[in-house]
Amino acid sequence: MKIHPDKPHFQSINAYGPDWVQVGGEKITHSIILDSRGKRLDWPCSRFEDITTEVFEQLAQWQPELVIFGSGERLRFVHPSLTQALMQRQIGLETMDTQAACRTYNILAAEGRYVAVALLMR
Repeated sequence: MKIHPDKPHFQSINAYGPDWVQVGGEKITHSIILDSRGKRLDWPCSRFEDITTEVFEQLAQWQPELVIFGSGERLRFVHPSLTQALMQRQIGLETMDTQAACRTYNILAAEGRYVAVALLMR
């Protein structure tokens, strides 16, 4: 008896490491933004200190239930002034290290929730 589908019904993160993720069989070593409905953007941000409001404004336009921010190898919180666009639309934001963000994203997306994840690789 088969109880799991062959392929997930959402864009999943298949594997991850300290400075990479695998999405759809492609190993990605730069920061990336994706959602459970199939949107995917390369994120031209290589350092935590370079994060700007634009990434959170873009995510707010997608209108997910929740945004998961993977802050790299260690847990770091962005200043609330950068996430105003999410707060104005009452979109939740959870921050965790990038590997935990990958796991959490997959779990929530598998539950059928509309979630987005912004993964900082460094």
